Amino acid sequence: MDMNLDISANRKYKDSVFTMLFNDETVLVQMSNTLLGTHYAPNTEVMITTLKNVLTTSKVNDLSFVLDNRLIVLIEHQSTLSENMPYRMLQYIAEIYKRQIEVGSEFDSRRMLLQRPKFIVLYNGTEEMPEDVRIMRLSDMFAEYRPEDKNADDGEIDLELTVKMYNINRGHNENIIRGCATLHGYSIFIDMIRKYQKGAPLGWAIQKAVMECIEQNILRDFLNKHKGEVVNMLLTDMMPPKEKMEREEKAKWIWGIWGEGREVGIKETAKAMKTKGIDVNTIAEITGMTIEQVQQL
Repeated sequence: MDMNLDISANRKYKDSVFTMLFNDETVLVQMSNTLLGTHYAPNTEVMITTLKNVLTTSKVNDLSFVLDNRLIVLIEHQSTLSENMPYRMLQYIAEIYKRQIEVGSEFDSRRMLLQRPKFIVLYNGTEEMPEDVRIMRLSDMFAEYRPEDKNADDGEIDLELTVKMYNINRGHNENIIRGCATLHGYSIFIDMIRKYQKGAPLGWAIQKAVMECIEQNILRDFLNKHKGEVVNMLLTDMMPPKEKMEREEKAKWIWGIWGEGREVGIKETAKAMKTKGIDVNTIAEITGMTIEQVQQL
């Protein structure tokens, strides 16, 4: 089941390889069991509650779902360490509860039953994370309590939310990650990209890792089915900010050509882009051609 939700925000949201990969009910049950230590059966009922932007249908949060109609799990994938995850999780869970509960029922005399939440962050960035598992609390973000202040309150925390962050980079939390084949495969896949990226173009490194994973039966079905999307998404996500900006400028130039009404075929346009020195990944993404087709021009 899928809940098409919306939440307002001040940033752009997009689908990612991570959200595509884990958009499978059986995989979500398996990942929950390995991360939470639960023992749900593979056929356990799952209701996906991931928030979506109503205008673009792209994801707002990464993953949220209800297990067995009683446990709601929110999982965020991070490549950059952020101390603000507890607050973001608070926003997400409040919006999900709001959409689940019938309007006005919060004013009834009878107590409502809310599904118990679990908040998880899966980190695979390059910044050093000292511990394999980090506990983050909303209370750590509150203003400093100063008991010597004559206007001070009693110092008790009336609102708390706890997030557990796992380092899923290869070589970390292996005993946990191996419990979910998809999560383990994802960890290996990203590690391969970084290994091949050293001294080589990012696009080539991603394609090389995709082919090697397929050959080694790592995420094979997923990569075979979504190969082009995976390459383009990761190329955007992993590209250094400066290169990303240059790529956007090239894209503006290309769409300017179309805006001038030059009626040329896709192949001719792709050839013109290659002549201008635009990389094959950018050409493939904009023209809809495969990387192999662009390379053969």
